[in-house]
Amino acid sequence: MTVPSLADYKTPRPWLTLGIFLVVVIGVGALIGTQSVPGTWYEGLAKPPFNPPNWIFGPVWFALYVMIAVAGWRIWMIDAGSGAMKVWFAQMALNWAWSPIWFIGQMLWPAFAVILAILALIVAFIISALRLDTAAAWLFVPYLAWVSFASLLNLSIAILN
Repeated sequence: MTVPSLADYKTPRPWLTLGIFLVVVIGVGALIGTQSVPGTWYEGLAKPPFNPPNWIFGPVWFALYVMIAVAGWRIWMIDAGSGAMKVWFAQMALNWAWSPIWFIGQMLWPAFAVILAILALIVAFIISALRLDTAAAWLFVPYLAWVSFASLLNLSIAILN
């Protein structure tokens, strides 16, 4: 493991890598979001009183995806083969799987199982990233908070329906 120095960031490579992380994370997230939008099925579900308005999800996820991408990039720059990076990829795959399971598959309980796995992977990333890069670990804290809230929301909707 080699921590990048300031000189390492004076070349185009790290910035190109950051661009790739941002484009892939935000791009795939946006693509999935446009293909699995809340429709009449979701509108017809009973929801708890703390259910936020639909318009809030896009801006929140955009901000979270930026932080997720930057955290992944920072760990990639330190050690692309690290356990933290493997956990990052695993949580990203499950993150992208959740919306199709929920909105397209309309499977509330399987989506809840997936979101619990995402939560576990977020915690695992934070713990493993702390050893490599504190900033990357902290970038996942808002994500942990939001997915914790989303888990409660997922569970509540599953119970109510």
